[in-house]
Amino acid sequence: MLGKTAGGLYWMFRSLERAENTARLIEAGFRIALTRSTGAEAEWKSIIATSAAQDAYEAKYQTYESESVVNFLLQDTDYQSSVLSVIKSARDNARLVRTALTTEVWTSVNETWMVLTELLKNPIPQTELPSVLSTIRQQSAVVRGALHGTMLRNDIYDFCRLGTFVERMDSTARIIDVKYYSLLPAPSFVGSRLDNVQWETILRSVSAHRSFRWAVEDDFTAPAIANFLILDGRMPRSLRFCASKIVDNLGFLGMYDETPKKSLQLAQTLSARLKDRDISSVFEEGLHEFLMSVIVENARIGQQIELDYRFNS
Repeated sequence: MLGKTAGGLYWMFRSLERAENTARLIEAGFRIALTRSTGAEAEWKSIIATSAAQDAYEAKYQTYESESVVNFLLQDTDYQSSVLSVIKSARDNARLVRTALTTEVWTSVNETWMVLTELLKNPIPQTELPSVLSTIRQQSAVVRGALHGTMLRNDIYDFCRLGTFVERMDSTARIIDVKYYSLLPAPSFVGSRLDNVQWETILRSVSAHRSFRWAVEDDFTAPAIANFLILDGRMPRSLRFCASKIVDNLGFLGMYDETPKKSLQLAQTLSARLKDRDISSVFEEGLHEFLMSVIVENARIGQQIELDYRFNS
């Protein structure tokens, strides 16, 4: 496969996943802001901070009002990671690799672009925000369903899935890290009912609330929820699950390589780090520090995939 085609597939699905995950990140901030009677601006600032968009945001806005943050992350086409920007990027990449896609996948991507462009053309009232975020997530799921249901399991499929899981790992780590930035009025609230409610909100923002209730016997506590979202290999948005899938897809792509590519070696190292450990060791390391290191390692894997498979050639 040409590197340009591989890159188009990879970035198409990174962009689609980023749109969905931006919606999830906004939902996490929105829900957590509702749990506090004061200081909502701090919650919205945490969303920008965990999106690594603080400089770009502050170049346009002076304060962290909810309307400004939502507009910036959803609709601002000057910001390359806004939902409108990444959906356009996904469609552009889909057009580039059109002959590698089934009709169903192309149609679903094109439809997603049309639906979201129309949905996000005007400012979003706060009362309509949950519905808009839900639509963004649903459209991403439609494309994913078309991929799973119609695409041959070959190198095309592997590059699509790599884009999804590299982006998803980054997003899950950032959503969990929202808790670090904010969200408690004082350290004395750790382990309190407010702390647990906010952790439960993080679960809901990654569509894991019901799964947690099915899979975990513990109550909704910080260690139990963090363990589920970081180390539980059954949870499809957990860091461990994403790392294992990156290893699987890179393994399929490199099945006939005499020497494993560096991207696979990096992914195996990260996956091993998330395997066979307990959440107490993560908290001892420092939750924020651990998550930041995962984000950095995951970004390095993404960059190495681009080099190994010559996306720019």
